[in-house]
Amino acid sequence: MTDARALPARFNVKEDVSSSSLVKSSVQRGIRQKVLEQYEPLQSIADDILPKKSNMYLMKCHEHINLVSLNNRILFFNQREGAHAPTLRLVHEYPGFIPTVQVDRGAIKFLLSGANIMCPGLTSPGARMDVELPEGAIVAVMAEGKQHALAIGRMKMSTSDIKKINKGIGVETLHYLGDGLWKTRTVA
Repeated sequence: MTDARALPARFNVKEDVSSSSLVKSSVQRGIRQKVLEQYEPLQSIADDILPKKSNMYLMKCHEHINLVSLNNRILFFNQREGAHAPTLRLVHEYPGFIPTVQVDRGAIKFLLSGANIMCPGLTSPGARMDVELPEGAIVAVMAEGKQHALAIGRMKMSTSDIKKINKGIGVETLHYLGDGLWKTRTVA
């Protein structure tokens, strides 16, 4: 599978990163280009988030998960050559560059435990899916009554299919508040 995968809840940079290497400028340009193609709203702030002259590190973890780090901060992760998913810290710092879905209040405790989001949690009162999104899209998961995203996920169905079928997993949770990646403040 080539999409971003969930990091384990007990993720620990010191234990789970098998190698970390400074990437060549050509690789850095390629990563930057992929990220900017995937998240067009980042174009205007690209030099703040992914400055061209900074040292970018690629950290390799189990199951071919890669972490992209710049200035001692993990910014994105992906699996193999799949879509780059931003970290929650980046989404909190620069809200609005990634599409969002909203779950109802009842889903919050499950989401903070790393559970995937079921379709009824996205179609019930208090939940919202304002934009038509395809299957596989990377999204920030908001919650009813909360200001900041609680998780980053990947759409398992399109929003129209979620509304129509209203059964099964709607969003696969990749990264959430309180998981190992969230607890990793900086990398040295």
